[in-house]
Amino acid sequence: MILGAILWRSVLLAMLWCILAEGNVGSWGVGAISTALALAASLAVLPVGAIRFSPLGLVFFLIYFISKSFRAGVRVALLAVQPRLDIHPGIETVSLRLPNGVGRVILINTINLLPGTLVLGLNASTLQLHVLDMRSSIEGEIRIAEKRIAKMLGLSLDQS
Repeated sequence: MILGAILWRSVLLAMLWCILAEGNVGSWGVGAISTALALAASLAVLPVGAIRFSPLGLVFFLIYFISKSFRAGVRVALLAVQPRLDIHPGIETVSLRLPNGVGRVILINTINLLPGTLVLGLNASTLQLHVLDMRSSIEGEIRIAEKRIAKMLGLSLDQS
């Protein structure tokens, strides 16, 4: 199991290097060293067995993220070209159900990458967000993202 996890991470990191190097074969000398260092750092930060990663959960999360990002981007772009901006920005506080750790990090990064939302702060159980349009159901969107992330990482959500 440990060897399989190390191999899986190595392949993912090597693929990432290949993408960053745009497939340049001449960069693999540096790429091999970079991949090995990234693997060591990854194992130090997130030891094998700390989460139960689901590849199928990742696929569903990526589908969710890409579709959500596209829809939100189109919505923000349409708002930007309107002669009169019809937005209601504000700050919203949402309780979190994901446990501390990598799941929350992924959630925060996901929210920050979606157009129209920005994480302002995080404490033990709540997330403070700047929202471009308060009329949208941001808490519902957070719940959906939490469920997708929990499935991808094999985490259980706090039911409070």
